[in-house]
Amino acid sequence: MRTKFLFIFAGECLALIFLTGACSTGFVLGRILATPTPSQAFAAPTQAVIPQNGNTESEPQAPTETAPEDSTGPLAGPNPNQTAPEDLEDLFDPFWDAWDIVHAQFVDQPVDDVVLMRGAIQGMLEALGDEHTSYMDPDQFMQANIPLEQEYEGIGAWVDTNTEFLTIISPMPDSPAEAAGLQTGDEVIAIDGEDMTGIDGNLVVRKVLGPAGSKVTLTIRRQVEGAEPEIFDVEVTRAKIVIHSVTGEMLDDGIGYVSINSFADNTRDELRDVLEELLAQNPKGLVVDLRNNGGGFLNTAIEVTSEFVGDGVIMYEDYGDGSRDTYEAIPGGLATEIPLVVLINQGSASASEIMAGAIQDRDRGVLVGETSFGKGSVQNWVPLNNGQDGAVRVTIARWLTPDERHIHQVGLTPDIEVPLTEEDFTAGEDPQLDRAVEYLLTGQ
Repeated sequence: MRTKFLFIFAGECLALIFLTGACSTGFVLGRILATPTPSQAFAAPTQAVIPQNGNTESEPQAPTETAPEDSTGPLAGPNPNQTAPEDLEDLFDPFWDAWDIVHAQFVDQPVDDVVLMRGAIQGMLEALGDEHTSYMDPDQFMQANIPLEQEYEGIGAWVDTNTEFLTIISPMPDSPAEAAGLQTGDEVIAIDGEDMTGIDGNLVVRKVLGPAGSKVTLTIRRQVEGAEPEIFDVEVTRAKIVIHSVTGEMLDDGIGYVSINSFADNTRDELRDVLEELLAQNPKGLVVDLRNNGGGFLNTAIEVTSEFVGDGVIMYEDYGDGSRDTYEAIPGGLATEIPLVVLINQGSASASEIMAGAIQDRDRGVLVGETSFGKGSVQNWVPLNNGQDGAVRVTIARWLTPDERHIHQVGLTPDIEVPLTEEDFTAGEDPQLDRAVEYLLTGQ
């Protein structure tokens, strides 16, 4: 649980995994419940669509998510504010005039046409005024794929790209990064002898990525209390790394503990394995930890919630044309009767909030912790040129809890509010987990 606890305090950092996946087989348009960006949430891993084998059907493949409606689906239809195709050329005349002016008059020539093109796409999406509709360039899109793919090749570390130098948040357990002795707070100031000063963190990540068996030399700057920073080289041999989204253990007093870090393709299977092992030990209750879980696939959220909620509505999905989809529990859940507490915090977003909201509205369990992020929308990720030109993320729907609460920008308020401070972290204490266990043992 120490790693989970650490991620809670990695909040405003962009947590990425130094890993690479097979991205050559094409991408599917995917409906996801995306994690807020680091500037929007006290959260850890990012999330997004993941590489697919061209499947666009609604039945999940491996790996996949609930597939989106076709572009002629619920959101399509006549719009009097849209320009007719035959008038588009005239509409874009000012754009091309501006394009020509930049090429003819901008002081620093030559300009980069690709940068201009990407900026134009970003500006168009920003004009919609929706914080979760955006453009991701190819590097951002590649990195956004990482947390939900679950199997990669790389060094295996969570990192922050928003600092002066790429900074290690935490090595993954049993990873090459851990074996090489990398520690929280280590700064990567050079890679294979190349100085990283002033290099965008996304580009630094790309330089660390590489196939299993290859080596990379990282020059590390490590802060030392009361002394000058240490600077040294670390050679890391990349490896294939499998990321588990669910872990579990028996706590003292006969309470089962389940940590769900993301709602990825294999999360339901991993969860059932963990539940079977814990339930065989006859726990008095279960604590499910969704703290800092930024979301994931919509269909996985329904599957995972169904392991704890036996029947009835889990969520509603409302579209712009007024239509609604209703998602109900899938029969056969393993833990639909056992006493349950769910831990949430400011980094619990989207798919995590679907699960926590259903458990709260259905009186299935108690929420303990802090108010969740408040991400109540659903996006389609649409790769451009098979992902080589990045991707467009478009909000296609908003979701509501079983009691028809819309929690966007509001979040879920826990039944029992318990703060978690930096002092708690420094002391190795977790009062939220302690309070959850107390509730299961005492009923209050």
